[in-house]
Amino acid sequence: MRLKDKVAIITGAGRGIGRAYALRFAEEGAKVVVAELVLENAQKVVQEIEARGGIALAVQTDVADEVSTREMAERTAATFKKIDILVNNAAIYYGIGMRHWDSWTKEEWERMFAVNVIGGWLCVRAVAAHMIAQHKGKIINVSSTTFNTGVPNFLPYTCTKGAVVAMTRSLARALGHYGINVNCIVPGLTLSEASLEMSGVTRQGIEMAARIKALGRAEMPEDLVGAVVFLASDDSDFITGQSIVVDGGDYMQ
Repeated sequence: MRLKDKVAIITGAGRGIGRAYALRFAEEGAKVVVAELVLENAQKVVQEIEARGGIALAVQTDVADEVSTREMAERTAATFKKIDILVNNAAIYYGIGMRHWDSWTKEEWERMFAVNVIGGWLCVRAVAAHMIAQHKGKIINVSSTTFNTGVPNFLPYTCTKGAVVAMTRSLARALGHYGINVNCIVPGLTLSEASLEMSGVTRQGIEMAARIKALGRAEMPEDLVGAVVFLASDDSDFITGQSIVVDGGDYMQ
C-alpha cells in the first residue's frame, strides 16, 4: 500500500502498459483515474479495478486537446478532492509500423508530436495548480530506449521520446520549488499488444533481441510498474529530473 489514499491520473490506461500501471496503482492503494481516448476501454479497466476492491474513475481524454485535459483534471479534483500523481503514458505507438526514415509524412510528424510531447505538457499544465496548492506532486513521463539507441525505423516516434526526456528535465527545474517531482521512465521494447501488432515486429524477433539483454528475457508490461510506483511514492521525494531505464540491461548508461 505504498500509494495509500493517493489520487493518480494515468493517461492512455485503457489497455497495454497503461492498464498494467492502473491495476498496480490500485493494488498499492491509489484512487486511479483512467484517462483514455476510448471511453469503453477505460470503463473496462475501471471494472477490473473495482472487482479487486479498488477505487477508479474512467474519464474520456484526448491529451492533444487542451479543453479535454483541463476537464480531466477538473473531474478528478471534483471526485477525489485532490491530484497527487500524473503518469503521462498516452502516446501514439499502436499501429505506427516500421518505415524507412524518409517515408513519414509531415502530418504524421505533427500528429505524433501533438500527442506524445505537447499532450504530456498539456496534462502537466492541467494538474499543476492542484499539486502546487498542496506543495507536493509526482509527475512521471514515459520515454523509450529508441531515443537512447537511435532507431531510424520509428524516426518521428523516436524524436518525440527524446523530447519527453528534455521536457522532464525542464519541468523538474520549473516545478521543483513547488515540491513537485518530475521524472521519467525509459522502457525497452515491451511485449505489449501494440508491439506484437506492429508490422515488421514478431514475437520471435522480440525474443531474439531479448537474448542480448543482461537478464536474457523479453520485457513484459509488468516489468515496468515497479519503477513507476517507486517514482510515484514518497520513497522518491528527493529524486527529480531523472530518467530511469527499465529494459533488462540492454542499454546501459
